[in-house]
Amino acid sequence: MTDLHAFIAGLPKAELHVHHVGSASPRIVAELAARHPDSAVPTDPEALADYFTFTDFAHFIKVYLSVVDLIRTPEDVRLLTFEVARDMARQNIRYAELTITPSSSTLRGGIDAHAFMDAIEDARKAAEAELGVVLRWCFDIPGEAGLEAAEETLRLATTEGLRPEGLVSFGLGGPEIGVPRPQFKPYFDQAIAAGLHSVPHAGETTGPGTIWDALNDLGAERIGHGTSATQDPELLAHLAKHRIPLEVCPTSNIATRAVTDLDQHPIKEMVAAGVVVTINSDDPPMFGTDLNNEYAVAARLLDLDEQGLATLAKNAVEASFLDETGKAKLAAEIDAYTTQWLAR
Repeated sequence: MTDLHAFIAGLPKAELHVHHVGSASPRIVAELAARHPDSAVPTDPEALADYFTFTDFAHFIKVYLSVVDLIRTPEDVRLLTFEVARDMARQNIRYAELTITPSSSTLRGGIDAHAFMDAIEDARKAAEAELGVVLRWCFDIPGEAGLEAAEETLRLATTEGLRPEGLVSFGLGGPEIGVPRPQFKPYFDQAIAAGLHSVPHAGETTGPGTIWDALNDLGAERIGHGTSATQDPELLAHLAKHRIPLEVCPTSNIATRAVTDLDQHPIKEMVAAGVVVTINSDDPPMFGTDLNNEYAVAARLLDLDEQGLATLAKNAVEASFLDETGKAKLAAEIDAYTTQWLAR
């Protein structure tokens, strides 16, 4: 496995399911907490390991929102965004669709919408120029915040003069239990009409019915998590036939107790059914992981060699909303790296 770890570390990668605030490293969280000492979040990076130990999904959301509350100024937003890209560059992530929940900053945090957009766009351009990391945005509705947040997310995603250049998709996150997907249909309809792709979370902590709702009511082109899809053979067949990718985040599913044991993770059944699977880290520092580690987990669960891992990496490229030229370039880079590695 040592050689595979080294192969993974150098493998050019794309990531499709990773959260903006949830990617804040302990160093950055501690720095933000020190800036805002009225917060309950620890200022010691080592103490954050205990703080980020979750009893269940509801507890994870509570802790996550306490970190959201540290993002109070445009300068905080810019710092976080660029530093997330720096961590990605260290892992040879070449392209990422970063899920941002802007309503948490504009409604909950009181940051001016234009200043927020300027901050993420400035960081995006700097990340590409200085780090070689191409970032695109998914704006997602925090399901627990209800329709007011949905309205605000849609406004920020579709209003001329606000909608950022890097925005490619529209999502739905947060708790699934007690938050039915169909209520968000009008917002997804309008986002799709405005040219955005649909990428809601579904079937992480609820059954396959939530995934069907995401497909039928929200026009989902990819499914965030989709962990319970394996409970419904008809759903698996539908996902495979229509090449609707699942954004799978193994360690996250264990950390939030969506899956009880890694060896029982349904990723094996997903792949066996012919479903397109992509590997992602979700909220990596909070779950004590990163994308390289998630590839190593996938290699063990799926018994993959270097070529199998390269195929997983190309799955993410193909499932991304990168333009066709960019996809071809990144896929070719993955192939060239793999060929060179195997010829050693």
